[in-house]
Amino acid sequence: MTPADLAAHLLERGVAASEAEARRYLGHVVARGEHGEMSRPPSKRFLAGVEAHVSRDPLEIVERVTDPSDGFVKYLFRSPDGALSEAVRIPLEKPGCFTVCLSSQVGCAMQCVFCATGRLGLTRHLEPWEMVGAFLAVRAEAPGRVTGAVFMGQGEPLHNYDAVIQAAKVLSHPCGGRVRQEAIRISTVGLVPQIRRFAREGHRYRLVISLSSALAERRRRLLPVAGRFPLEEVADAIREYAAVAQGRVTVAWVLMGGENHDAEEARALAALLEGVPVRINLIDVNDAREDGFRPPSDDERDAFVDALQILRAPIVRRYSGGKARHAACGMLAGARDAAC
Repeated sequence: MTPADLAAHLLERGVAASEAEARRYLGHVVARGEHGEMSRPPSKRFLAGVEAHVSRDPLEIVERVTDPSDGFVKYLFRSPDGALSEAVRIPLEKPGCFTVCLSSQVGCAMQCVFCATGRLGLTRHLEPWEMVGAFLAVRAEAPGRVTGAVFMGQGEPLHNYDAVIQAAKVLSHPCGGRVRQEAIRISTVGLVPQIRRFAREGHRYRLVISLSSALAERRRRLLPVAGRFPLEEVADAIREYAAVAQGRVTVAWVLMGGENHDAEEARALAALLEGVPVRINLIDVNDAREDGFRPPSDDERDAFVDALQILRAPIVRRYSGGKARHAACGMLAGARDAAC
C-alpha cells in the first residue's frame, strides 16, 4: 500500500491513523527495508493497528538460480496458497546497479506458442503485494542498488491491469521502492483496450509493446490471443500512447529462426507504424524444447536488422541473460511443477 492507502485501510477499521504516520512507517519498513526500532516511531495506537489489520508475511523463496557467466539471478517464489511465480535480478551496465524483472500472473492466458509461461496456462492474477514482495526480496539480496523494475516476467501485465498499476505506484513511491516512474517498464503483447486506457490515464511508466510479427496471419499463429486484435487497431492504440509518451515507443520483437525475420516483416512493420517514433528491441527466442523454436542465426538476424533500416529507428539487440539454466519466463516454475 501507499501511505494514503495504509491510512485509509486503518481508518476503515476504526484506527485513528494519519498519512504522516503511514509515511514514516512505510519509509522505514518498505523504502529502507528495516524492521528494527524506528528513531521516530508512529503512535502506539498506529502500530497496534498495523499489527492487527496488516499482514507483513514475505513470499517464500523456493529456489535461486545464478548464472555465473553474466550475474543474472532468477528467483522462484511460493505464495501462501502454494502458487509459484518468478522474478529475476538483472545487472545493469552501470556497476553496482540492478533492475528486477517481475511477474504479474501465475502462468499466462495469452498462449503465445514460443513462450514457456504460455504453455503453463493461467492459474490466477498476482496481487500487488506479491509483486512488491518479490521486488523487496530481490532488493534485499542485491549487492548494490536496485534502480529499476520491469513487468516482463510470467504473465501479461495489462491483463492484470489494476494490480500492476497499483504495484508500480508502490514501487515508485518515495516511501515504497523509490524507483523513478520512468525506470519502470510494463510489457504487453498488444491488448488494445488496456493500451488505450494506459494512454488516457497518463502514466509515466514506460510501455513496451511486443509485436513479434506485423503480418496478421503469422501474428495470429504465434500470438493466438493477442492476434485476435486487428493489427490496425493495435497500431491505432500505439499511436494514442505515442501521443502522450515521452520519447520513442519501444516495440519488442522475439526473433525466431526461419520464422519472423524476413524483409516482408520489416516492410509491414514500417507501414503499420508509419510516423510513430519507435525503438525496436530484438531478443532471440529461448525455447528449451527439442522441437521448439530456434534462435536466429547471425546471418538471419543481420539481414533483418538491415531490412529494418527502412524504419529509420534505433534498433537494440536485447541480451537474453541467465541462459545457463531455466532462463526464460515460466521455465523455472514449469520445471518445479513437473517435479511435483
